[in-house]
Amino acid sequence: MTLDHKIRLTAGTLVLASLALGWWVSPYWFLFTAFVGVNLIQSSITKWCLMEDILRWTGIQKGSRPAAN
Repeated sequence: MTLDHKIRLTAGTLVLASLALGWWVSPYWFLFTAFVGVNLIQSSITKWCLMEDILRWTGIQKGSRPAAN
């Protein structure tokens, strides 16, 4: 799995988790959903992604796609 796929998986998971928390716990969790969305827009404009830096800091490196046979 490449780093780009890991970032998309993380963003999707955070959005769904914050929507569930906003629905069942507190509407303030919807602000976290907005935060994730704003970061996705910001990263598409600036080509810098905070989640990419966080994943690299935790030791997750760029993966390579498996070779096609």
